[in-house]
Amino acid sequence: MEGIVVDEVSMTMPSQNGRTRPKVWFVRVCTVILLWTCLVQLIAVGQLWKPGAGFGGDISGRFSSLSSLFRLRPAGVSVRFVDSAPLSPPPPPPLIVRSRSYKNNGYLKVSCNGGLNQMRAAICDMVTVARLLNLTLVVPELDKKSFWADPSNFGDIFDVRHFIDSLRDEVRIIKRLPKRLTKKVDNVLVMPPVSWSNESYYLQQILPLFSKYEVIHFNKTDARLANNGLHVDLQKLRCRVNYDALKFTDQIESLGKKLIKILRDKGSFMALHLRYEMDMLAFSGCTHGCSKEEAEELKRMRYAYPWWREKEIVSEERRLQGLCPLTPEETALVLQALGYDKNTQIYIASGEIYGSERRLRALRAAFPRIVKKEMLLDANDLQQFQNHSSQMAALDYMVSITSDTFIPTYDGNMAKVVEGHRRYLGFGKTILLDRRRLVELLDLHQNKTLSWHGFASAVRQTHEKRMGQPALRRVMPDKPKEEDYFYANPHECLQDSLPIAP
Repeated sequence: MEGIVVDEVSMTMPSQNGRTRPKVWFVRVCTVILLWTCLVQLIAVGQLWKPGAGFGGDISGRFSSLSSLFRLRPAGVSVRFVDSAPLSPPPPPPLIVRSRSYKNNGYLKVSCNGGLNQMRAAICDMVTVARLLNLTLVVPELDKKSFWADPSNFGDIFDVRHFIDSLRDEVRIIKRLPKRLTKKVDNVLVMPPVSWSNESYYLQQILPLFSKYEVIHFNKTDARLANNGLHVDLQKLRCRVNYDALKFTDQIESLGKKLIKILRDKGSFMALHLRYEMDMLAFSGCTHGCSKEEAEELKRMRYAYPWWREKEIVSEERRLQGLCPLTPEETALVLQALGYDKNTQIYIASGEIYGSERRLRALRAAFPRIVKKEMLLDANDLQQFQNHSSQMAALDYMVSITSDTFIPTYDGNMAKVVEGHRRYLGFGKTILLDRRRLVELLDLHQNKTLSWHGFASAVRQTHEKRMGQPALRRVMPDKPKEEDYFYANPHECLQDSLPIAP
């Protein structure tokens, strides 16, 4: 009302003041509106980020309320209703994860080595190391020089944007080093960290190196973080990276889901990781069931890779110790002993079997419903993945974690990482074969010392408690290679389970 009175008085003043007064009041009104808008925004933002809200609260609901508060409707535009409801309600705004603010101690660059699942575990470890030391992590480089010679980059297998955004509240991740650092060769230290290292090693020996170098490049990353003895928050971060941040690309996800649907439409299925491939046999020196020519071929291949074992290996000794993958013929007998019949649908999650269809003959005779991705998908579907073994392995990985039963014939990286992922998803049935005991039983049965009934009974009894049930990891402080692998049983992350001692 005061504004109205003053306005009337101004009408009696000289014409110059009459022109000035409205301008003054226009500025005042605009200022009040601006201040009021800022106040409302501050209140809303304060409610959104109030202490205790955290990331576990209904953050999407808060964003929805905030967007509704400031949503303006243009003049003259009305909302149409049908049955008392808006025709097209606005979509909720995207979830925004706050970046973590910290003093950057330097840059960590990593080159992963090995196959897909070995590199997958290494990426989880390196994110955790970067978080521990307050480092900026460069998107990891993948191995292109191993036996598989896969040219895939990180972004060909994993969703880079999702990887960066989903971890921004824990670690700063960038796609490449800043240009100013790429030219400073003397400011980069290239080294492999010590295997199975704990927090103390990285804090006391690696972190001080950043006082001299801005960038440290780890050129080997497999098994560089201890299985046990780490703070529980670091262990949970490893799981978060593995089961959330490492999302396959849309192309892999789409084709993997298509593959799973084809299998599901035909009923329940088992994923059999038949690790009877040329690289594994050459690396392990296992030649049981092979001809002399094949054994020599595998030996030459082992010597051709200097980072593999060059010493003489006695195949039968390794087999009796349980250190060889089961052959397809042995696998057929074991599956039958476990109670699986010819109606079982089996998906073979592996690369090319050594000896091809000739070595699969006995297994296929016992289980005619054996399928592979090449049999279920069109050639055009797989064309983009040809000569990219890690991308092909990603399809097998997706099928394996969703299968009704998963059985690996060797405890390599894929077997272990899939086992852990299935535990994380609710302890899906995972039969962990006791190869040492099985080889003993197989030999007794095949030389007719043990009847089929006795063999089958012994096989089932041996594996009653090897079905992926909740259990604590076996800890061997002085022998980290022999203790249970973290990614095979990340029990710190399985909050709904009740681990039991082995």
